[in-house]
Amino acid sequence: MFRVTSPGLGVVRHLRAGVVGLAVLAATLAAQAGGTLRVAMTSSDIPLPNGQTDQGAEGMRFMGYTVFESLIGYDLSSADKPTSLIPALATEWKVDPANKLRWVFKLRPGVKFHDGSAFDAQSVVWNLDKILNTKAEQFDPKQSSQGKTRIPTVASYKALDNMTVEVVTSEVNALLPFQMAWIVMSSPAQWQAVGKNWDAFLRAPSGTGPFKLESYLPRERAVLARNPAYWNQARVPKLDKLVLMPVPDPSARVAALRAGQVDWIEAPPPDAIPSLKNAGFALVSNVYPHVWPWHLSRIEGSPWNDIRIRKAANLAIDREGMKELLGGMMVPAKGMVPPNSPWFGKPSFEVKTDLTAAKALMAQAGYSKDKPLKVRSIISFAGSGQMQPQVMNEFIQQNLAEIGIQVEFDVRDWNALLSNWRAGVKDASTKGATTTNSSYFSQDPFTALIRHADSGLMPPKGTNWGYYSDKEMDALFDGIRTEFDTKAQLALIQKAHERYVNEALFLFVAHDVAPRAMSRKVKGFVPPQNWFLDFSSIAMD
Repeated sequence: MFRVTSPGLGVVRHLRAGVVGLAVLAATLAAQAGGTLRVAMTSSDIPLPNGQTDQGAEGMRFMGYTVFESLIGYDLSSADKPTSLIPALATEWKVDPANKLRWVFKLRPGVKFHDGSAFDAQSVVWNLDKILNTKAEQFDPKQSSQGKTRIPTVASYKALDNMTVEVVTSEVNALLPFQMAWIVMSSPAQWQAVGKNWDAFLRAPSGTGPFKLESYLPRERAVLARNPAYWNQARVPKLDKLVLMPVPDPSARVAALRAGQVDWIEAPPPDAIPSLKNAGFALVSNVYPHVWPWHLSRIEGSPWNDIRIRKAANLAIDREGMKELLGGMMVPAKGMVPPNSPWFGKPSFEVKTDLTAAKALMAQAGYSKDKPLKVRSIISFAGSGQMQPQVMNEFIQQNLAEIGIQVEFDVRDWNALLSNWRAGVKDASTKGATTTNSSYFSQDPFTALIRHADSGLMPPKGTNWGYYSDKEMDALFDGIRTEFDTKAQLALIQKAHERYVNEALFLFVAHDVAPRAMSRKVKGFVPPQNWFLDFSSIAMD
C-alpha cells in the first residue's frame, strides 16, 4: 500500500536527529572510502548532467539522483519490502485541508549545492521555472521535455519564506508527492557562473547530490566523485568514484565485464548468465515496479480499435516460452501490475496463452495466417528497463504471426523512441506505426495507469501516446486523484486496472526483475524494489 501524505513530524524529527547524531560515523565512512566502480549502462549515451536528465529512468538512476536530488525521495535501503516516499530536500509536505489545490513544502536547512551556494525556496522556484515557464531566462526546452509531463497539474508556485514553498495545482491531485519526486534541482548560482548557458552547465554542473560530476564525455563516459560535504552524512558515498559508460549492446557489456573493463553491467543477456555465474561473477535481481508492454494506437483507422484483435494478441503470446528465453529473468504479465499487487483487482478477462481462442477472435475480425493484418511497431535495440528488446520483440513477432498478425519493426535509438512517445502517435515521426514498445514504471497510480490512458493527457499535455479516450476510465482517474482516503482510493485503482485488463488496452508481456552482473569486488549493494538505486552503501573490495 502506498501513502500520499507526508511522513509524520515524529519521523521527520527522528531523521533530523539521526543526521546530527551521525557526525562521528561520517569520519568513519571517509576512512573506509575508496575504490572506483565502473558501470556499463544499457543506454547509447551518457545521461545529460543538466538536472532533469534524459535516457529515461536509467538516466535518473545514474545521473538524476546521484548528482542532483528532488524534494521527495524513495527509501532504497531494503531489498525485502516495497519502497516508500521519504523526505529528501524537503523535510515535510502537506496539502492544505481547507484548500486541497494548495500544497506546502518545508525545505531542509543547511543544504549546499556543489558550488557552495545555498539551496533554498528561491532555488526551487527557479528550477520549476526552468521546466514550466517558457518566459524565464533559465527555461530549458531539453529539461522541460523531460520534466513537464511529470507534473501536469502544477499551476503555480512561490516561495512563502526562505525555506517554504507553496505549490498550487490546477485540480485536486492526491498523487502530487509521487510526481514531485521526479523533479530535481540544479544550481541557479552555477548556471549564472557559466554564463547563463545550459550547454556550458553540462561541462560544469552543480546539484546537491552525494556525487559530484568530475568529467563528462558524451557517448564515452562520465566520472562522478564522492561529495564529502553531502548534507546527509549517513549517505556520504564510500566509493571514491563512480564511472558511467554507455554500452547498448548486451554482448559488449558481457565482454567488458569479463575483460575487467567494468565492474557492473545492467541487463546481462540471458544466454550469458550461466557462464557468468560459473566464472565467479555475482548475479543480482529483485522484483520491482515494472511492466514491459506494447502501447497501442487508438486513433481513427488503427486496427487496435477492435477489441477482438487486442484480446487475440494478448492470448497469442507464449509468456512462459519467453521466460525460458530470458533465462527465467521475467515475470509473465497479466496486466499493468502483477496479480499479487493490491492494485490488480479482479478482472474478468484472463491474460494467458490460448491460440485457439486467439485465432477464433482474429477470424471474427476478418484475419488469418492466409489473410494477415499488417502492423508496424516502434521498438528500441536497448534502453532503460527495456530488458532484451530485440529478442523479445522477435519472439512476439513469431507468436503474432501464428494468429495472422504480421509485424514490421521500426528499430530506433532509445532516446528517439522516447521522443516519439512524448510526441504521440499522431506525430509525423511515428511514420505509420500503430504500436510502440516502452517499458513503464508502476511505482504509483499515476505512472502505472493514469498517464497512459487519461484523455486529458494526450500529447503535448502528457504521454497518452495512443490517444486513448474513455469517459468511464477518466471518471476513475479523477476519483483516484481526488481521494485522500487510502482505502477508498485503492478500490478506485483496482477498478481502473480491471478496465485496463478487461479492455486489453495494452499488449501485456512481462515484468522485469532487474538482473545485474557484477564483480565479486562490489560490496554493500542493496537491490531495492525500485527503479532507482542508492550507490552510497557500495564499496570496492
